[in-house]
Amino acid sequence: MTVPATREIPASLPQAATIIRQRRGDARAVDAFVLDANSRQALVFLRALGRLGIGCGAVESFPEVAAFHSRWCGVSAAVPDLGHAPEAYVQALIELLERYPARAIIPTADGSIEVLRAHRARVERYTHVAIGSDAALEVAVSKARTLSIAEELGIATPRSIPVLDVSEVPAALREVGYPAVLKPLQSWVEKDGVGTRVVCAAVLNEDEAKRGVADVLQQGGSVVAQEWLPGAREAISFLYAGGTVWARFAQVAHRMNPPLGGSSVLRESISLPADAASGAECLIRTIGLEGYSEVEFRRDASGRPVLMEINPRLSASVEIAVRSGVNFPYLLYAWAAGEPIKQIVEYRTGIRMRWLGGDIRYLIETITHQGRPDVSPLPRAVSTFALDFLRPAAYDYIDLADLWPAWQAIWQTVQRPLRRIVTRTRK
Repeated sequence: MTVPATREIPASLPQAATIIRQRRGDARAVDAFVLDANSRQALVFLRALGRLGIGCGAVESFPEVAAFHSRWCGVSAAVPDLGHAPEAYVQALIELLERYPARAIIPTADGSIEVLRAHRARVERYTHVAIGSDAALEVAVSKARTLSIAEELGIATPRSIPVLDVSEVPAALREVGYPAVLKPLQSWVEKDGVGTRVVCAAVLNEDEAKRGVADVLQQGGSVVAQEWLPGAREAISFLYAGGTVWARFAQVAHRMNPPLGGSSVLRESISLPADAASGAECLIRTIGLEGYSEVEFRRDASGRPVLMEINPRLSASVEIAVRSGVNFPYLLYAWAAGEPIKQIVEYRTGIRMRWLGGDIRYLIETITHQGRPDVSPLPRAVSTFALDFLRPAAYDYIDLADLWPAWQAIWQTVQRPLRRIVTRTRK
């Protein structure tokens, strides 16, 4: 069943830009603001630039997120929630930029990209926005347009059938077969002035498919039914600007949460797969998508790479690229700020990274959803989860030079279930 991917929003939200903390000695202008500070990639951005002496600030819609506690976060600011108050959100960003004239602002989530696209002219009076052109983004955020161009370029795409109404589910699913994947055509949708992110999901029968389609349509989105592919999940990242690819990087996701189409919780750097990398680069060049992008593939039963989608923003898994020698956060900042960029042609392979909180959720999902697509048999899931503690790997949030964000992330992970237990007890 496809459901909105929402985050926990406190009952009380900021109505304007509110400075949560400003570290001593950081009253100088901020060089870059990273948005969506609750994301893992925002913390990676702060650390990657902070180590280079670049002043950074972080922005989120609620006051306690891990990135705010980083030693390299000079200014932490809370702003109105972009899903419920986009105009107030943009105005709050402008207030921040008037106080701290940053050279660039970096969105790291689908929602902030869409809001900034709608108000780009206003924001770019104050700073550079680190996203591609509107024409390129119009294609990249639309899965239908992305897949259409890919087909013209000879890139393999999954068998896909648009589903415009619940009544079309039986015919569409007969075409693609079961299990099937219901995928929103755009990840960020709006209805009645409220924006939310919707995600894909696997379905095993017609009833599940109808409920999933109805959920997305109710949120204001549209759906395509796709064939499910069983193979490896690979992603190729680029920094492209001025007709030049300045950096390339490839990774494989060994586990994801949710298991289908979620964030990678265990990933590894790999050499550029020739059969996927050339097509991915051709796609980026054809669209003209400058800045950072991640092109996702899934291999079919024969091992052929099949295009899934493009993410035109810093991805949650970007830290593995940084640890492998490709500092995408800095490259993105340098591009947006108009600084010279040095091309990166090599990186280390075999580097593994694990998001432990997400991996624990993956294990719980595996235990409770046996028999679903992409869910490993229980004995294998438990054994690989345990044995991976014995294999060398870096861990998301963990940085010995910057430990406070990790403690905050642990507290947030523990706090949510405790809060639910207390709420149920009181009832």
